[in-house]
Amino acid sequence: MDVLAIGTPAEEATLAALLRCCVREVAGPRGLVWPAPPYVLLRVAGTLLRARTHGGAALRLDGPPERLEGGSWRPLTVTELVRLAEADLADRQDEHARQGLGAGPAHLPVEPNGEFAGQVAASRDAIAAILAARPAAEPPADPWLASEQALVYGHPFHPTPKARDGADWLRYAPEAHAAFPLRLLAVRHDALAEEGDLTALDALGPAAGGYRLLPAHPWQLALLRPAYGPELVDLGPGPVAVPTSSVRTVYVPDAEVCLKFSLDVRITNCVRKNAWYELAGAVELTSRLAPVLAEVATRHPAARWLPEPGYRTALGQREGLGVIVRASPWTVCDPGVTPVLAAALALDAAPADPLAWWTAYVSAVALPVLDLYFTHGVVLEPHLQNVLVGLDAAGTPVQAIFRDLEGVKLVAGRHDLGGLHPAVASALTHDPARGWARVVYCLFVNHLTEIAATLAGHDDGLLRVLWRAARDLLDRQAAELGRPLPLRDLLAGAPLPAKANLRVRWARAADRGAGYVPIANPLA
Repeated sequence: MDVLAIGTPAEEATLAALLRCCVREVAGPRGLVWPAPPYVLLRVAGTLLRARTHGGAALRLDGPPERLEGGSWRPLTVTELVRLAEADLADRQDEHARQGLGAGPAHLPVEPNGEFAGQVAASRDAIAAILAARPAAEPPADPWLASEQALVYGHPFHPTPKARDGADWLRYAPEAHAAFPLRLLAVRHDALAEEGDLTALDALGPAAGGYRLLPAHPWQLALLRPAYGPELVDLGPGPVAVPTSSVRTVYVPDAEVCLKFSLDVRITNCVRKNAWYELAGAVELTSRLAPVLAEVATRHPAARWLPEPGYRTALGQREGLGVIVRASPWTVCDPGVTPVLAAALALDAAPADPLAWWTAYVSAVALPVLDLYFTHGVVLEPHLQNVLVGLDAAGTPVQAIFRDLEGVKLVAGRHDLGGLHPAVASALTHDPARGWARVVYCLFVNHLTEIAATLAGHDDGLLRVLWRAARDLLDRQAAELGRPLPLRDLLAGAPLPAKANLRVRWARAADRGAGYVPIANPLA
């Protein structure tokens, strides 16, 4: 694997992300991580590594990681850490095979992953390309869109956070401040599949009688190369779209609407395509959850959500050309409130009073999520890229906007899904344990841990104060909810489930097959 010079931002970011994965998923489960302030020590494939860190479980790095060699500490490179991680994961497979235990936890494959090193290198090179492109690009004037396009380095606990397939990805990359015209297609009425309210799509442009307008992502059209003819007509360029952090979901300023497209492209773990049952599921959940979320908002007035009222596609390319309509966050925020992506706040939040700001943040974001789970059996997926935080003129969190119904599930046994297609019903449900693990991972591990680390900086005392304040808020809510057992366990300090992104990438598995590893609970 070619290596950028040690010390370049792309190399440093890639090394830091992979090291965090090794702490959490390789050394941690084996008991091979030791605090030695100001360092964290870990052993991977027999080699002792160390890094200066702060931020608790967020593992923010201060300076380059090092490895022990010949009694001296030497700088660690991405190439070396990849080799160590590969050796450790392969040894774990062999150990389980020798014991007759199969492939081992988190679906580790029987055969080593020969693609892994190349994927790490590709992600690192993508970061370098993004950093090179950003200075010459014009960021959006809209503060919400600017926050969507701020995630240069990606998921801090993912071995390939910026992995992208395809040669033309940079022209569509939100991190490079991309903006591009959609392509407008016309689909003949008898070759159409659609459901729900599609007023927003029809307003994008004219279509001849007997046809309906279907916007398409130009990257997806280049990949699919659909056959045009009487049933599917190319109408040419349409309105300009701005990609949000997920890449495939865009905002169309002229229409004030978000559109979620299929992309036959692997981004981090998954090929980002709207399955047919996800198209139908979005409309079903929009209708089903509207009264539930309205009821929750009576107790948690800060809670908002972005409905997905309709989808449209062409029968010949049902999944490839499927598009889901999603409301704009500006339509659900109160006047004077600015939506900002939570993941961007995790990069840069510096309020004058961190404790007051944090208390407002946890109240707005966490409390409605837990209410929905325990009161209504609804599993939100409130990770950093699925939550927008509404800030008032002083920068205080006053609203939380939840989005992306693909990740929303219903707890099995608590909802009547008898009228749905079995595949749609199955895709919409989680059993209680799986649903709770998803809520806890997304809300606490992925989300609040990162926000708290940013607020506290290097002040470990402040970090403890923040988590005590969060615990007090959650304890009061637990009393209001009747102290359900999972919430009691959480407050008692039960380990938190952290998603095993390294293992699922090593296993070449679908993201939905990712397992969890336990990490320390800061609420303890």
